[in-house]
Amino acid sequence: MNNDPKQASNDAQDLPSNVQKNPDDWTTGHETMTGAQASYLKRLCEEANEPFDPNLDKAEASKRIDALQHATGRGENH
Repeated sequence: MNNDPKQASNDAQDLPSNVQKNPDDWTTGHETMTGAQASYLKRLCEEANEPFDPNLDKAEASKRIDALQHATGRGENH
């Protein structure tokens, strides 16, 4: 067993990230969206002139954020 913290950090980088996981596969996707999601989603909705739905769950909010980022150009590399 390797007790080197630097090696453990490198090993963690090889694991798949939750960011890459499909929201439909999240085990907590059905839970209420987080405060951070709600705040960012409200901002994106305002920018896109779209209605904000406060009743979205975590997975739905994530998908909505992705769609609005694409629509507004936010989150894209320039």
